[in-house]
Amino acid sequence: MLESVQTTAKKIKRLEVQGARNVAIAAIKAIETLSRETETKNTEEFLEELSEAKEILFVSRETEPLMRNAVRWIISQVEKSDKKRVRELAEIVSSASQQFLKNLEDSREKIAEMGAKRIRNNSVILTHCHSSTVTYLLKKAKQEGKSFEIICTETRPIFQGRVTVKEMLELDVRTTLIVDSAARFFMNQADFVLVGADAITSEGNVINKIGTSMIALEAHEARTPFYVVSELLKFDPVTMYGDYERIEERSPDEIWRNHPKNLIIRNPAFDVTRRDFIHGIICEEGIISPHSVIEVTHRKYPWVFR
Repeated sequence: MLESVQTTAKKIKRLEVQGARNVAIAAIKAIETLSRETETKNTEEFLEELSEAKEILFVSRETEPLMRNAVRWIISQVEKSDKKRVRELAEIVSSASQQFLKNLEDSREKIAEMGAKRIRNNSVILTHCHSSTVTYLLKKAKQEGKSFEIICTETRPIFQGRVTVKEMLELDVRTTLIVDSAARFFMNQADFVLVGADAITSEGNVINKIGTSMIALEAHEARTPFYVVSELLKFDPVTMYGDYERIEERSPDEIWRNHPKNLIIRNPAFDVTRRDFIHGIICEEGIISPHSVIEVTHRKYPWVFR
């Protein structure tokens, strides 16, 4: 009965589902479908099946704490329940899933509301890769009647920047596409940088699409404010205990298909941007310093630390 979970995991692995938020939503829906279709007979079997589903989803993308936090929380609601019938446990999964999705949507609304305030008429904003949370913030600013311009990197090797471009053009936003290596050339034209995040560490460092740290360094050198737009649920609690967030390495074929024999190609999907180069994290609790991320996350989501 794990077909729905395996199908979702394959889509995540193949990047048919992109963006940390979209990955988390897909995983939540897969868990919900599994619980609705399960053929398990008792609590022990049901929890075992959920645990197996969790492991399948977790290995589909290593750098996705939002997805992991979502799945862990939903399963924890089942584990602490005193219900015994599988049908009742499945209903708990469903209600927990809907609650988590509602909280996620509420967070996105708050992030967009606060982030849109930073955008002034005639602002020029540089962004990297594609983040549904970033583009939702920009959509909010557009709905408020603000006029601004976007500079998008193409985001090699699989061009997620083009997704951002298409969304901005649909909003009738003046948009410029540049190659990743041209970011410094255009940095002084930008009023600030907006990027998403795939993970936030206990030190306040941010893990995002490869190239983000390079752009942060360029922004720092150009004295251009660099903002990260992210839900606090992308905080990874394992980094508090000495573990590092794993950086996924993808197929060399994404860079050069049919490449010369004996050529070594490295293709990391993410990199780490140090908190020193981050002007602020725009999250559901406001615009916070990356140095305060543990304190703010603990106040908002204490269960993440259990």
